[in-house]
Amino acid sequence: MNEIIKKNGIAFGIMSGVFSALITAAIYAIDLNLFVKWWLGIIIMLVYIIIGIVLLSKTKKELRGIFSFKEAFTTYFISAVIGILISVGFNILLFNVIDPGAKDTINEIVIKYTAETMQKFGAPSMAVNEAIKKMQENNPYSAIELLKSSVFSIGGSALFGLLLALIFKSKPSQE
Repeated sequence: MNEIIKKNGIAFGIMSGVFSALITAAIYAIDLNLFVKWWLGIIIMLVYIIIGIVLLSKTKKELRGIFSFKEAFTTYFISAVIGILISVGFNILLFNVIDPGAKDTINEIVIKYTAETMQKFGAPSMAVNEAIKKMQENNPYSAIELLKSSVFSIGGSALFGLLLALIFKSKPSQE
């Protein structure tokens, strides 16, 4: 594997993982209700998109513009997996070792928010009650659930990485 691809993938993966951990820590410290704010989720998603674009732009430039689809995808995928693993590791530590009570509080906030949202959209009370019951039985911040969700995050990141790789791959030269 090309050293530039490996170096940039690892560096940006650590950067995105630390960013995620810092954001989670800040939300935890400021107000747990921020975990359900849609606008914050959009801002965080935009930051991750920007990190991916900067990563692939920098790597392509360092490779002197010769960047295959496979190299672009590999660069992004390395970064995404490292970032996700750091983030999940931090979340497991925070919600299962440092403050296990926080995961229950966040789950209550999410349940309340979901019920209110469903009611706003006119969902029948039976459907709202069923959704609440299922959510109460689930513990999304347990170590096992966080690890399971990381698999889906890696899958989603892989799909996004395919799209970015298509955009950033070198165009075939005309001879």
